[in-house]
Amino acid sequence: MKLSRVLCSIKMKFIDIGANLTDSMYSGEYNGSSKHSPDLTAVLARAREGGVVKMMVTGGNLEESTKAIELAKQHSDLYATVGCHPTRCNEFDEKGADEYFNSLLKLINDNRDQVVAVGEFGLDYDRTKFCSPEVQKKYFEKQLQLCEATQLPLFLHCRAAADDLVKILSANIDKVKSGGVVHSFDGTTEEMDTILDLGFYIGINGCSLKTEENLKVVSKIPVEKLMIETDCPWCDIRPSHAGHKLVKTRFENYPAVDKKKWKEGVVVKGRNEPHNIRQVLEIIAAVKEESTEELANKVFENTEKVFFKDK
Repeated sequence: MKLSRVLCSIKMKFIDIGANLTDSMYSGEYNGSSKHSPDLTAVLARAREGGVVKMMVTGGNLEESTKAIELAKQHSDLYATVGCHPTRCNEFDEKGADEYFNSLLKLINDNRDQVVAVGEFGLDYDRTKFCSPEVQKKYFEKQLQLCEATQLPLFLHCRAAADDLVKILSANIDKVKSGGVVHSFDGTTEEMDTILDLGFYIGINGCSLKTEENLKVVSKIPVEKLMIETDCPWCDIRPSHAGHKLVKTRFENYPAVDKKKWKEGVVVKGRNEPHNIRQVLEIIAAVKEESTEELANKVFENTEKVFFKDK
């Protein structure tokens, strides 16, 4: 039976809350070197065939956010986030903090049909070589003013910084009127609980499912506070990951090849795509011992409620 028939027989709908579709890999460029023709059209076709009905294109700084909106304007099932990733917050000082902030705000207000969240922003203490914790904290708090001004939900990043993230969110919770999600969560149960206590959702992707400890934490996330994503082109589920053994769908119809051997109809080995979100769901369903179909429906409803209630 062809993959398309298999997928159609199981009527599950997905929203990928984290898809970095402006990344140069989808233009065939890797580390500044062109390896194959742009294939984003095929990537989107595979996503749609796999039941992905909406994708949130992540904005990691002003330039990326602008590109995300431009892409969303070309496809009715794509939406954008606008914000500055913690590792890029030096851009505020380099370009003038007020000017940069106002540019982000204007970008949101000029494109309300496409923009569904402020982000990606937050704290990342694993990569402080790119931006110091002090600068990250300053402009994390600054960007919360975007949420206050626009009433949009948050698309948050947190790496090894849960205590400070929660502290800053708690002090500014009055600015957050529409909730949000901590995406790509890979923290502890205790960190998860503090985030949930503030009313936020937890976003899970392949990077959240690497270890047995990760799987234990994921099993404890309340279904009503769960969202899923791919964070493509990164965070693919690899054979070395603890969650890999729980994957049911292998996508044999999409042969994976090295980027240098790319041709029409194949996927690039190691480059994640939105259609793989089904595998994320399958792992979560397995560790929670829940029906994949019922879990998919609930996660879809969660995501619609936070990011698409007015769309």
